[in-house]
Amino acid sequence: MIEKPESSIAEGLCPVVSSKAKRLNRSKKGQVFNMPAVRPVVVTGMHWTGALLAGLEGIPKIAFMSWWTTKGDYATKTRDQEEEMIRKCVRKWGDILIHVFDRGYASGPWLQVLQMLRVKFVIRWIKKHHFYDSNGVEKKLWEIGRGKKYRGHKEIFDLRTHQKMPCDIWWAQVWHAKYSYPLYCVKVRVKQKVCYLITNEPIKTEVQAWETVFTYTRRWQIETSFRYGKCELAMESPRLWAFENRLKLLSIVTLVYAFLVHILEPLYKELVQSVLRLKCHRTGKRCRDILAPLYRVRWAISRLWDDCHPILGSVFPPNLETLQVLASGRC
Repeated sequence: MIEKPESSIAEGLCPVVSSKAKRLNRSKKGQVFNMPAVRPVVVTGMHWTGALLAGLEGIPKIAFMSWWTTKGDYATKTRDQEEEMIRKCVRKWGDILIHVFDRGYASGPWLQVLQMLRVKFVIRWIKKHHFYDSNGVEKKLWEIGRGKKYRGHKEIFDLRTHQKMPCDIWWAQVWHAKYSYPLYCVKVRVKQKVCYLITNEPIKTEVQAWETVFTYTRRWQIETSFRYGKCELAMESPRLWAFENRLKLLSIVTLVYAFLVHILEPLYKELVQSVLRLKCHRTGKRCRDILAPLYRVRWAISRLWDDCHPILGSVFPPNLETLQVLASGRC
């Protein structure tokens, strides 16, 4: 979501659930205690959906970005936008991708869309939803794995806390009323917190179950990409009244983010190190050894641009043809 609670008459705004209000309302142990909100806080804003390519290693790359609204002249439906996005992915990459979704996509109608497009997927599911177990008995998802002994144990690296944590998994075959083929449920427990992953990829061995878990954990890299766009690139607050102009600005900023991610490839390592040493030098071990100094790269390029702003005459000679091209572009 792109939240703009201070706006009222700008084009293309619609009601969105405020994640900022939800975050600020959380209780802090030993400091603040807030009663759980009865209803979510709704503010004005825009909807934002993106598709990013993230392998088991490396930096996620932007595939598509889409912004839309559910009110006004530019109104559209959320499900139509989501389906259009996944159709673009299928047309471009076929079945070589595994699509990872969070709990917002845990529904029967979305399973029907995935079945129609014949894609591989991993979805973090809501434990209260109903599934059929191997005996054909309809139960809530958490009841299917209740009392079952975990089959796999391993220490995994948590990207949030940067610590190794014990992880236990259990898996089984399940069925859903809206999906014609068998599904597989992976029950994951990390620090006494349990989540349920649903996938259509066959899981027969422990290795396949761990692959599903590690596939879903890469979703955190996608969350950090949205955070970088909102906070560092100021995509959270585009100050434009017209809806189309706002979309153009967000598209330009997306290209900037794609460029920053691109130059972090190993091919440009020496160039990045030179820019960092020149305009954003850090002596700390953590800053020097980090694999993807994305924040520092943007700072360094911004300072380099301010100090050494390029002049057209220093790149192209100011001849008659160049002036004619500039004049036609301005007109």
